[in-house]
Amino acid sequence: MIRPLGERVVVKPLPSEEVTRGGIVLPDTAKEKPQKGEVIAVGPGRLLDNGTRVPVDVKVGDQVLFSKYAGNEFKIDDVEYLILREADILGVIEK
Repeated sequence: MIRPLGERVVVKPLPSEEVTRGGIVLPDTAKEKPQKGEVIAVGPGRLLDNGTRVPVDVKVGDQVLFSKYAGNEFKIDDVEYLILREADILGVIEK
């Protein structure tokens, strides 16, 4: 697996809906880029100028919403992941 640095977070995007509310099946080319994902790994946090580390507010297993075009995409073993900065995460989905 990958260990993110600083305030970065590794997220596995969750698949977007394939059928609209009206029942129309969307082809792959018409699907929106996912904006929801599960946190897979979390960095140690941001390092302040005085040497203090501020921990990241999310934890492994959280489902989060993130900015549409945020982060850097990469694949490991044919599984797509995103590395995001904590600031790109808009919120945590609470169950």
